[in-house]
Amino acid sequence: MQHFYDGQIRRYITQIVRLMSNFSYKDGSGKLTEVPVMYGDITRQVGHILRDNSENKIPSAPRMAVYVTGLEMDTTRLADSSYVNKLNIRERAYDSDGNEYLNTEGKNYTVERLMPTPYTLSVNVDMWTSNTDQKLQIMEQILMLFNPSLEIQTTDNYVDWTSLSVVNLDTINFSSRSIPIGTESEIDVASLSFKTPIYISPPTKVKRLGVVTSIVQSIYDESKGTIELDLSKPQGTLNDTVVPSADLRTNVFIKPTGEIDKAKNTKDIFQEDATLVISNTFKDYDLLVMTNSAKIIRRGVVGSVKWEAYTKAFPEIFEPGITELRLKRKDTDNEISGTVAINSTDSTELIVNWDSDTLPSDTIITGPTGDANKINYIIDPTKTSPVSLRTTGTRILLLGSGIGDETNTDGADDWKNADGTDFIAGENDIVEWDGSRWYVVFDSSASTDTIYTTNLNTGIQYKWDNGEWILSFEGEYPHGTWRLKY
Repeated sequence: MQHFYDGQIRRYITQIVRLMSNFSYKDGSGKLTEVPVMYGDITRQVGHILRDNSENKIPSAPRMAVYVTGLEMDTTRLADSSYVNKLNIRERAYDSDGNEYLNTEGKNYTVERLMPTPYTLSVNVDMWTSNTDQKLQIMEQILMLFNPSLEIQTTDNYVDWTSLSVVNLDTINFSSRSIPIGTESEIDVASLSFKTPIYISPPTKVKRLGVVTSIVQSIYDESKGTIELDLSKPQGTLNDTVVPSADLRTNVFIKPTGEIDKAKNTKDIFQEDATLVISNTFKDYDLLVMTNSAKIIRRGVVGSVKWEAYTKAFPEIFEPGITELRLKRKDTDNEISGTVAINSTDSTELIVNWDSDTLPSDTIITGPTGDANKINYIIDPTKTSPVSLRTTGTRILLLGSGIGDETNTDGADDWKNADGTDFIAGENDIVEWDGSRWYVVFDSSASTDTIYTTNLNTGIQYKWDNGEWILSFEGEYPHGTWRLKY
């Protein structure tokens, strides 16, 4: 057998020593002094060493000593020794240059954990004190923590299933002195006995997954069976858009008893008199995206399907903050993506954190102070004054109303230029302040092009299309244009 030592018992002892550390006592002058803790029972020989090999010097007190008094197998906690627990770990990719985790998959491992062996660790804590007040101060601080036990954690390793344990206070020996008290030593020792259930684990087998990290499998029987080959939908299209094979599933009819209705799993699988149809294909669902949320549309009803039920129908693992929602649009070459998590208060809503790098590029618009592709504010000019917003280069999108007109001889004072002249702009225009005058840098009435711009104040991107401003990714996505990437 190869040498193996993981310091498991040592970690339990170390945690108990830490548990007994940082206690203090207050002397007659009111000074607080921390009580030192050492490992090992203070035998006569150890005490002699602490006295510097002198009979004229007593050991320093107060002091605490922690030492093991017993280690026994706990047969009441024995389990199947041949049991092997497998744990799949998927890491996020880490960018060492940018010191950040990416939204892509990194290394993958399979960890095989063998059943550990249970033991009971017995530990004594000796408190060396020179007077009764010292003993009472230290003991009271310790005893109030145990009612009758205290949890400890030996490691923060994610795969260690034995890291948590508990320290139980077993017995208390208040004094080592006998009556009558002799003159051999001025030191009094109080002992606390603790028992801790621990596990000794054998080595864990860690396997690095290879290139193939997931397999999408279509289950059917080419011979006579419950699902025929031509009905398993090995390929599917919608509006000439090929649906990714990873998102293809099979429809199965279920009886009220919960059994599979084999009679209807034939070529008549699509007959409408079926009691219930379970559909796990996102082809059956559209998607409504509103700002940072997404809801499933089933048969024209928004939010009729809970995301928990949808994700559990797939063999892949849904991981909040890692699983991505991906959208495909005609006006973009790439997929718009963002990490997702299910709303804890509304399971029909998916919260999306969009990746700004996947959004369409903002359109550069030339203005009096130079070229820019973003706006600073979106306001209704009839309700919000621009006076506090007038810094050189500020761009504002006007929604709700325009500013002035050709027949107006005296417009709003807040929208006048520095020389007192009126400023005229239409609804949906983008205007810019150059330091003394307002300019229309985007004329919505004359523009037929599709442009994109991002509000610097909110980080939301907008799109000018068909005479209105909309969110660049907001709207209804038909089945086949959206997917979850696990």
